[in-house]
Amino acid sequence: MIKLKERFITDEKGDRIGVVLDIEEYFKLLEELEELESINAFDLAKASNDEAIPFKQAIYEIEHK
Repeated sequence: MIKLKERFITDEKGDRIGVVLDIEEYFKLLEELEELESINAFDLAKASNDEAIPFKQAIYEIEHK
């Protein structure tokens, strides 16, 4: 798990309206998000019960559509 050192931006009432992260933390969050999206796409594909096709065939179909 990523340890964040976030800093909050507040309005005149003290309500949090934004957050500031170090750039390294931001890029780590993006990497984690991409990994979670890949895991989710894999899980959805496994659950769909669609017929599996070879990788080369999938690339061919994507490139020719």
